[in-house]
Order: sequence, then C-alpha cells, then structure tokens
Amino acid sequence: MADRYIEPDSPELRARWGNFAWTAENAEKAKDIVSRYPAGRQRSAVMPLLDLAQRQVGAELNTQGWLPIPVMEYIAAYLDMPVIRVVEVASFYTMYNIAPIGRFHVQVCGTTPCMLRGSDDLLETCKSRGMKKGHISEDGLWSFTEVECMGNCASAPMVQINDDNYEDLTSDRLNAVLDALARGETPKAGTQDPARHTVEPVGEPTNLVAMITENHDYRSEW
Repeated sequence: MADRYIEPDSPELRARWGNFAWTAENAEKAKDIVSRYPAGRQRSAVMPLLDLAQRQVGAELNTQGWLPIPVMEYIAAYLDMPVIRVVEVASFYTMYNIAPIGRFHVQVCGTTPCMLRGSDDLLETCKSRGMKKGHISEDGLWSFTEVECMGNCASAPMVQINDDNYEDLTSDRLNAVLDALARGETPKAGTQDPARHTVEPVGEPTNLVAMITENHDYRSEW
C-alpha cells in the first residue's frame, strides 16, 4: 500500500483554500447531518462532514476531491473540536484524500483473493499507463493506490475508481474501462465479465441444483 502523507501547509495552500466555506447547498446538508446526532455529540458528524467537504473541493477541481489543512480546520471549527482530532480521522481512513488527487483515483486491490485472480496484471497495466503509487500522472488524469480488501472477493480482481467498483477484471478489461474514462465516457460499473450480471456463478450451477426450478428442502439429505 502506498504511503499516505498530508500535503504540507504553505502560503500557496492558504491562499487557495484558506477561505473555504460551505456552498449554500452544502451548508443545508451540513446542518442536516449534524442534526442527526444528540445535543453535545455533534463531533460524531466529523466523518460525513469530511466526505461532504472533500466532495465540495472535488467539484471545484473536477476530481474526487481532497482535504487541505485549511479545510480540515474549517470542519474542526464547525464542530467545535480540536483540529488534531479531525486530522486523525482524515489520515486514518483511506476514503479521505489528504493530498492532491488526479481526475480519477484508481485503487487496485492487492489482497490475496484478488492477487490469486490476477491483480498483479492490473498493477502492471496501471504502471504501463504511467501511474505510480501515491502520485498523479503527468496528464493529470490518474492517481494510483494499491489498497487492501474492499469486499468484492467473489468477483475478484477488482478496482475502485472514484465512487465506482469494477470487477472481474483482466488487463484488457481494465484498459477498456480506463480508455472510456479518459474519453469522458461513463463505463458500466460492477462486473466486467459479459457472462455475469452481478456475482452469480458463470455457467451452470454446480451445487443446490434442485433449487433451480423449485424450492427444494435439502435437510433430509444432509
């Protein structure tokens, strides 16, 4: 997994993000989020508010978004909590980007089920397109991270790109997805195996076959 680091504070960062504030729409969303928690427990809203802030930054940059230090300070002030507590949350969970990100954040799962199903080929595919772990590609399109299990073991290997999962991948299928994104298209999320709709078995079932046409009670057979 690539190392995570917080983008250093700087005058340039302050000039760009020092005046961050909710948009009118997000201000209403933030109020609604905080209202879901008991009085005095508003700090519990830190995670959804960080996600909301990241998405607002992303809308400005046409990326998935990230969390500059001034933005985390804004969330801390909004929730009346120490900024270090906000930084702890943002730096712990990989759903938050704490450094600038490319247009598309390509996260390749390298855990055992995906590795056994060919994730090494996906890593090489990303590398061949100029992606480097923890860096933005020269064209600004891609950020690349190798991550741990994201829960799609039944349709491994898989890659998450921004908010979508792409599963049952091969090198060619991943290249097709990346090419479509680069052209400004929206490829179908989920399995990329044309023989599957979701994660049902490919081909004929090999067990519980009596359940295909009717409800069958197997208990007497066990």
